[in-house]
Amino acid sequence: MKKTALLFCLAGFVLANPMAIAQEDANSDKSSEDSGNANESDDNKAFWQASLPGGHYMVALGRIADISMHEYLLDGQLIVNEVVIDTGGRSIARFYHVKTLAEDSPSATTRRVVEKGQELIDRAGKKAGTDIHEMVQKNYPTTSHAGMVEYRLMDIRDLQSIYKSVKNAWESGKGRKITVKQ
Repeated sequence: MKKTALLFCLAGFVLANPMAIAQEDANSDKSSEDSGNANESDDNKAFWQASLPGGHYMVALGRIADISMHEYLLDGQLIVNEVVIDTGGRSIARFYHVKTLAEDSPSATTRRVVEKGQELIDRAGKKAGTDIHEMVQKNYPTTSHAGMVEYRLMDIRDLQSIYKSVKNAWESGKGRKITVKQ
Protein backbone atom coordinates (compact mmCIF):
# COMPACT_ATOMS: atom_id res chain seq x y z
CA MET A 1 0.00 0.00 0.00
CA LYS A 2 2.79 2.41 0.94
CA LYS A 3 4.66 1.53 -2.24
CA THR A 4 1.58 2.28 -4.39
CA ALA A 5 1.02 5.62 -2.64
CA LEU A 6 4.69 6.51 -3.04
CA LEU A 7 4.63 5.64 -6.75
CA PHE A 8 1.47 7.73 -7.21
CA CYS A 9 3.11 10.72 -5.51
CA LEU A 10 6.29 10.32 -7.56
CA ALA A 11 4.27 10.09 -10.78
CA GLY A 12 2.55 13.36 -9.87
CA PHE A 13 5.88 15.03 -9.25
CA VAL A 14 7.34 13.66 -12.48
CA LEU A 15 4.48 15.16 -14.41
CA ALA A 16 4.90 18.49 -12.69
CA ASN A 17 7.33 20.67 -14.59
CA PRO A 18 8.01 24.12 -13.11
CA MET A 19 10.73 24.65 -15.75
CA ALA A 20 8.09 24.62 -18.51
CA ILE A 21 6.06 27.23 -16.59
CA ALA A 22 9.15 29.40 -16.24
CA GLN A 23 9.81 29.05 -19.98
CA GLU A 24 6.22 29.97 -20.83
CA ASP A 25 6.33 33.01 -18.52
CA ALA A 26 9.64 34.15 -19.99
CA ASN A 27 8.28 33.84 -23.52
CA SER A 28 4.77 35.13 -22.86
CA ASP A 29 5.48 38.49 -24.50
CA LYS A 30 6.52 36.87 -27.80
CA SER A 31 4.08 36.74 -30.70
CA SER A 32 1.66 33.85 -31.10
CA GLU A 33 3.69 32.78 -34.14
CA ASP A 34 6.50 31.60 -31.83
CA SER A 35 6.94 27.88 -32.38
CA GLY A 36 8.84 27.03 -29.20
CA ASN A 37 11.63 24.57 -29.92
CA ALA A 38 10.11 23.29 -33.18
CA ASN A 39 11.54 23.83 -36.66
CA GLU A 40 9.67 22.73 -39.75
CA SER A 41 10.94 22.05 -43.27
CA ASP A 42 9.58 20.87 -46.61
CA ASP A 43 10.09 17.27 -47.57
CA ASN A 44 9.68 16.11 -51.16
CA LYS A 45 8.42 12.71 -50.11
CA ALA A 46 4.77 12.00 -49.39
CA PHE A 47 5.52 11.51 -45.70
CA TRP A 48 5.05 13.52 -42.55
CA GLN A 49 7.93 13.16 -40.09
CA ALA A 50 8.56 14.33 -36.54
CA SER A 51 11.95 14.14 -34.81
CA LEU A 52 11.60 14.64 -31.07
CA PRO A 53 13.77 14.24 -27.97
CA GLY A 54 11.88 10.98 -27.26
CA GLY A 55 12.28 9.47 -30.75
CA HIS A 56 11.23 9.76 -34.39
CA TYR A 57 7.83 9.25 -36.05
CA MET A 58 7.12 8.94 -39.78
CA VAL A 59 3.85 8.23 -41.59
CA ALA A 60 2.79 8.20 -45.24
CA LEU A 61 0.32 11.05 -45.83
CA GLY A 62 -2.03 8.66 -47.61
CA ARG A 63 -2.25 6.50 -44.46
CA ILE A 64 -3.51 9.31 -42.21
CA ALA A 65 -7.22 8.73 -41.47
CA ASP A 66 -7.77 11.62 -39.06
CA ILE A 67 -6.00 14.03 -36.75
CA SER A 68 -7.20 15.78 -33.61
CA MET A 69 -5.99 18.19 -30.96
CA HIS A 70 -7.79 18.34 -27.65
CA GLU A 71 -7.41 19.11 -23.95
CA TYR A 72 -8.73 17.12 -21.01
CA LEU A 73 -8.45 16.78 -17.24
CA LEU A 74 -6.96 13.44 -16.18
CA ASP A 75 -7.84 11.99 -12.77
CA GLY A 76 -8.87 15.45 -11.56
CA GLN A 77 -5.22 16.51 -11.24
CA LEU A 78 -3.50 16.70 -14.61
CA ILE A 79 -4.26 18.88 -17.62
CA VAL A 80 -3.38 17.04 -20.82
CA ASN A 81 -3.15 18.67 -24.26
CA GLU A 82 -2.90 16.02 -26.91
CA VAL A 83 -2.51 15.60 -30.68
CA VAL A 84 -3.61 12.23 -32.05
CA ILE A 85 -2.83 10.90 -35.52
CA ASP A 86 -4.89 7.89 -36.56
CA THR A 87 -3.38 5.99 -39.47
CA GLY A 88 -6.28 3.62 -39.97
CA GLY A 89 -3.89 0.82 -39.15
CA ARG A 90 -2.77 -0.90 -36.00
CA SER A 91 -1.03 2.07 -34.41
CA ILE A 92 -2.10 5.53 -33.31
CA ALA A 93 0.42 8.29 -32.63
CA ARG A 94 -0.11 10.46 -29.56
CA PHE A 95 1.87 13.64 -28.87
CA TYR A 96 1.07 15.29 -25.57
CA HIS A 97 1.91 18.01 -23.06
CA VAL A 98 1.03 17.49 -19.39
CA LYS A 99 0.93 19.82 -16.42
CA THR A 100 -0.53 19.49 -12.95
CA LEU A 101 -3.24 21.72 -11.58
CA ALA A 102 -0.80 22.50 -8.76
CA GLU A 103 1.57 24.22 -11.21
CA ASP A 104 -0.96 27.02 -11.67
CA SER A 105 -1.87 27.17 -7.99
CA PRO A 106 -1.92 30.62 -6.40
CA SER A 107 -0.61 28.98 -3.20
CA ALA A 108 3.14 29.47 -2.74
CA THR A 109 3.24 26.43 -0.45
CA THR A 110 1.73 24.20 -3.13
CA ARG A 111 4.19 25.48 -5.73
CA ARG A 112 7.13 24.86 -3.34
CA VAL A 113 5.99 21.27 -2.73
CA VAL A 114 5.78 20.68 -6.49
CA GLU A 115 9.23 22.24 -7.01
CA LYS A 116 10.78 20.13 -4.23
CA GLY A 117 9.27 16.97 -5.70
CA GLN A 118 10.59 18.00 -9.10
CA GLU A 119 14.10 18.40 -7.69
CA LEU A 120 13.97 14.89 -6.21
CA ILE A 121 12.87 13.42 -9.54
CA ASP A 122 15.58 15.38 -11.38
CA ARG A 123 18.26 13.96 -9.07
CA ALA A 124 16.97 10.41 -9.50
CA GLY A 125 16.96 10.87 -13.28
CA LYS A 126 20.53 12.15 -13.28
CA LYS A 127 21.67 9.14 -11.26
CA ALA A 128 19.92 6.85 -13.75
CA GLY A 129 21.44 8.77 -16.67
CA THR A 130 18.14 9.78 -18.27
CA ASP A 131 15.86 12.80 -18.62
CA ILE A 132 12.70 11.53 -16.98
CA HIS A 133 10.70 14.57 -18.12
CA GLU A 134 11.04 13.60 -21.78
CA MET A 135 9.82 10.06 -21.15
CA VAL A 136 6.25 8.90 -21.69
CA GLN A 137 4.60 7.90 -18.41
CA LYS A 138 2.79 4.55 -18.29
CA ASN A 139 1.33 2.37 -15.56
CA TYR A 140 1.21 -1.24 -16.74
CA PRO A 141 -1.30 -2.72 -17.47
CA THR A 142 -3.67 0.21 -16.98
CA THR A 143 -1.93 2.46 -19.51
CA SER A 144 0.05 0.05 -21.62
CA HIS A 145 -1.64 1.55 -24.70
CA ALA A 146 -1.08 -1.39 -27.00
CA GLY A 147 -0.83 -0.02 -30.52
CA MET A 148 0.02 3.48 -29.28
CA VAL A 149 3.14 5.38 -30.25
CA GLU A 150 3.55 8.15 -27.70
CA TYR A 151 5.71 11.24 -27.33
CA ARG A 152 5.74 13.72 -24.47
CA LEU A 153 6.51 17.38 -25.15
CA MET A 154 7.61 19.80 -22.49
CA ASP A 155 6.46 22.98 -24.30
CA ILE A 156 2.82 23.44 -25.34
CA ARG A 157 3.97 25.54 -28.32
CA ASP A 158 5.82 22.50 -29.71
CA LEU A 159 2.59 20.48 -29.53
CA GLN A 160 0.73 23.24 -31.38
CA SER A 161 3.48 23.32 -34.02
CA ILE A 162 3.17 19.55 -34.51
CA TYR A 163 -0.58 19.83 -35.07
CA LYS A 164 -0.16 22.69 -37.52
CA SER A 165 2.58 20.80 -39.40
CA VAL A 166 0.69 17.50 -39.79
CA LYS A 167 -2.54 19.33 -40.68
CA ASN A 168 -0.83 21.38 -43.40
CA ALA A 169 0.96 18.32 -44.80
CA TRP A 170 -2.20 16.23 -44.85
CA GLU A 171 -4.32 18.97 -46.47
CA SER A 172 -1.71 19.85 -49.11
CA GLY A 173 -0.47 16.30 -49.78
CA LYS A 174 3.11 17.59 -49.53
CA GLY A 175 5.59 15.98 -47.17
CA ARG A 176 6.79 17.91 -44.12
CA LYS A 177 9.36 17.28 -41.44
CA ILE A 178 9.27 18.91 -38.03
CA THR A 179 12.13 18.75 -35.56
CA VAL A 180 11.68 19.55 -31.87
CA LYS A 181 14.86 20.22 -29.92
CA GLN A 182 15.20 20.19 -26.14
